[in-house]
Amino acid sequence: MHLTIKRIILVLLTVLLCASGTMTAAYAQTDNEALQNAKQQLQQKQRVVEQKQQEKLAVNKGIEKIQQELQSIHSFITKNQEQMAATEKKIAAVQALIEKKKEEIVVLEDKILSRKDIMKKRAVALQQNDSVNMIINLFFESDSIAEFIQRASAASTLMDADKDILTAQKEDLQQIENDKKEIDQQEQVLEQEQNTLAAQQQELNKNMQKRQAVLATMQQKYEQIMKQMKLAQQEKAGIESQMKDIQAKIKQEQEAAKARQVQPKPAVASVTAPAPKNNDSKSDGGKANSGKEMYVSATAYTPYDSGSITALGYNIKKNPNMKLIAVDPRVIPLGSKVWVEGYGVAIAGDTGGAIKGHKIDILLPTKKAAYSWGRRTVKVIVLD
Repeated sequence: MHLTIKRIILVLLTVLLCASGTMTAAYAQTDNEALQNAKQQLQQKQRVVEQKQQEKLAVNKGIEKIQQELQSIHSFITKNQEQMAATEKKIAAVQALIEKKKEEIVVLEDKILSRKDIMKKRAVALQQNDSVNMIINLFFESDSIAEFIQRASAASTLMDADKDILTAQKEDLQQIENDKKEIDQQEQVLEQEQNTLAAQQQELNKNMQKRQAVLATMQQKYEQIMKQMKLAQQEKAGIESQMKDIQAKIKQEQEAAKARQVQPKPAVASVTAPAPKNNDSKSDGGKANSGKEMYVSATAYTPYDSGSITALGYNIKKNPNMKLIAVDPRVIPLGSKVWVEGYGVAIAGDTGGAIKGHKIDILLPTKKAAYSWGRRTVKVIVLD
């Protein structure tokens, strides 16, 4: 009878180990697939980041080129403004010259006007007394030949003066016409030069506005690329963190699988010499020889994390060093004696809101010991 029971237990243990290995392999395969997917996503994000880096460099070069063009246009505008300022000074000088010429013309016109009066009187005198009559009158009215010669000489001087007046009048009139022509020419040259500079300035301003519009567009594109790069880098960091979590989980599962492989199986009596029934644990707290075996996720808590009285009435604050675990009664009955891998034999004496299914919470006396324990996947055997 004992031999049959032990064989059944052995078969069950083998089935459980196989099922556990299959589940572990399935979990490992799922984790590996998740890791591969994360790697692919990471590569895609890395390509996006590199692409945005290239776009950023290209936009930077474009911005630098436009800024250089703007600087060049600004230099041309400054130079053109200097030329316009010089032209304005030249215009002012020419206008001053024109004003001076106008004043000179007024003076000449006044001279001409005064000469006209003199010439008018002379003309009237000549109409009343022609040259022959004047000479006869000079001859008969003179007392002597000397006086006649003196009077004739004076009349000749007067006639020559009239000729000089006419000549000066003619020259002044010609000078006025020349000055007017020069003024017109200067005004035309200055007006043409001023129009040319104004057109250049207008064209430069248009080019400046166009470049500034292009620069604003490229700056907006640059800001958009920077936002896309930041988002891609954040997503990349998230994927890297996810990969680290998956790798840590795979490593933990591998270590758990390795620990299960090296864990000694419960001894089974030989067919010829059945071992006597023994439900007691080893005196040093080692694993028992028989009982329901399973794997659970084990965390740790201290007497100071919850109430001092457990579900079965144990005062864990007064007995912080006792071996006690919190269980789900559907899996491990309350009050049963349980062997826990790495912890020893304990009493299933408590429950917890987070203890559901194949989970247990082991009691440790200090928070340092609880933190050191962390979360582990361990084998447990229900002894009774």
